[in-house]
Amino acid sequence: MAVTEKQTLGFQAEVKQLLQLMIHSLYSNKEIFLRELISNASDAADKLRFEAINNGALFENDPDLKIRVDFDKDARTITIADNGIGMSRDDAVEHLGTIAKSGTREFFSKLSGDQQKDAALIGQFGVGFYSAFIIADRITVESRRAGLPASEGVRWESGGEGDFTVEAIDKADRGTRITLHLREGEDEFLSSWKLKSVIRKYSDHISLPIQMKKEEWSEEKKEMVVSDELETINQASALWARNRADITPEQYAEFYKHVSHDFQEPLTFTHNRVEGRSEYTQLLYIPSHAPFDLWDRNKRGGIKLYVKRVFIMDDAEQLMPVYLRFVKGVIDSSDLPLNVSREILQESRDVKVIREGSTKRVLGMLEELANGDEQDQKDKYATFWKEFGQVLKEGIGEDSNNKERIAKLLRFASTQNDNDAQTVSFEEYVSRMKEGQDKIYYVTADSYAAAKNSPHLEIFRKKGVEVLLLTDRVDEWMLSFLQDFDGKELVSVAKGDLDLGKLEDEAEKKQHEETEVQYKDLVEKMKTALADKAKEVRVTFRLTDSPACLVADENELSGNLVRMLKAAGQNAPESKPILEINPDHPLVQRLKYEDGKFDDWANILFDQAALAEGGTLADPAGFVKRLNEMLLGMASR
Repeated sequence: MAVTEKQTLGFQAEVKQLLQLMIHSLYSNKEIFLRELISNASDAADKLRFEAINNGALFENDPDLKIRVDFDKDARTITIADNGIGMSRDDAVEHLGTIAKSGTREFFSKLSGDQQKDAALIGQFGVGFYSAFIIADRITVESRRAGLPASEGVRWESGGEGDFTVEAIDKADRGTRITLHLREGEDEFLSSWKLKSVIRKYSDHISLPIQMKKEEWSEEKKEMVVSDELETINQASALWARNRADITPEQYAEFYKHVSHDFQEPLTFTHNRVEGRSEYTQLLYIPSHAPFDLWDRNKRGGIKLYVKRVFIMDDAEQLMPVYLRFVKGVIDSSDLPLNVSREILQESRDVKVIREGSTKRVLGMLEELANGDEQDQKDKYATFWKEFGQVLKEGIGEDSNNKERIAKLLRFASTQNDNDAQTVSFEEYVSRMKEGQDKIYYVTADSYAAAKNSPHLEIFRKKGVEVLLLTDRVDEWMLSFLQDFDGKELVSVAKGDLDLGKLEDEAEKKQHEETEVQYKDLVEKMKTALADKAKEVRVTFRLTDSPACLVADENELSGNLVRMLKAAGQNAPESKPILEINPDHPLVQRLKYEDGKFDDWANILFDQAALAEGGTLADPAGFVKRLNEMLLGMASR
């Protein structure tokens, strides 16, 4: 049975916290309240259009969707009304009294104390309605959901404190009317000029008319007076459907903020009409910073789908691959049916064509930035890579058709640079390869410091050979799909036997062979001592300063990947590493003549090598004990 009497209900605890923030802290840009409420009204109209595809009766003989903004100087109120989908009583309690738990925690964790930055989060986290409390000390919402009888309207009201009231009302027209009762000192918004300027600044791109009463000059009163005639303040046409020459950069930027709920401007965008086998319009943006949920691969995409300018869905993930989930924008198809569902999108050949075309367009945008000669383009790509580079790397394994294009966009840290900036491309690396070098060398580690100081790099530093330093968690996975670039094999300096090819002359090779013979007995003895730890022991010439290092066999997981899998709670295949010893190091040379403590020395070398590559010890107490005994033994001599 429907509840008819007026009820007082308490806000969710997170809403109370948010309201205090709105009222007392976010005063840097008060205008955002109108942007957010108009954006919500536009969304309500889009939802009605979508539901009415299968139920035309929801229009209730009022198919002309619009938003109306009014103000009353005497009552000191501003009203924003729409004839969109509207709300039932339960909708009002749910949408205006609570915030989605997942978004709430993230919202408050992102707050920085900077008013402008914090205000920018409001729309992104879907809490834009509450921004109205920045200028209002009381808000009244009257609404009726399309399809419900007039008697099932609802009035929601709150003063922005700990509770709100909700009651049933008669409401003849569907949709929502929000009345803001202004705080003292906010009378600047009780002005036709002010409201119109804010609407044109933030909401000109809204595709349905935003109307206000006209103001006309009265000769009799010698002042501007408000008439009963309505005028449309915005252009009221879908921005993506307009000619590019008629759209200003500012309008493109504001539309981006509308579709993305982002306060900052995008890095770049593309606006195109595609004709041919499949006809569609795309307006796609690359953001300038990562959203809070970038790493949620289950989150639906940021592309709004329209069919013949009718809104269909908010997050059409089938239109963009997962590795491009940061892209925001609109795709408007001329070919898809209006009643298209997610299941139909999954199977549609037209959608596949749109997805492929849009993917290529986004990669083209990134290539323009990455290969641009202007400093502004270079700076923008550096920003993009810092924010989204790890996500783009996922494309190497997910998009085989564009793998080569994506590989050219990748950037890495390198031994060529003095800092951890990921600025080196494969093409740049190849252009600097030494004469006779035919491989691209890399090392993986869980941090830049660990990669830069890896003992595996010693011979490469000695020979002046550049090595890429890969430290992102996605790198190991990516490399399983990327074996070469431009015909040059990608080789880990920490896997398999070292093969420098033509970088090593015949004299060096001969000397190495002789040394291996000299250390054959020591190697066999160490194999016995480390049988439970090492798969093999061998002499290496990749080291110049360290006594030993661990390497993985050619076809086994690297030590870094094994550690990552275990840290993530996943099972890693059990395999023993190979211990390589440096015949030129004094510790190794001494070991040739050690008898009594040989096993302890061998274990210390192995454990040191494990620690040097960022590993953990199975028996750290045993390592410390052996090391102390060795130190005491040396001190007593």
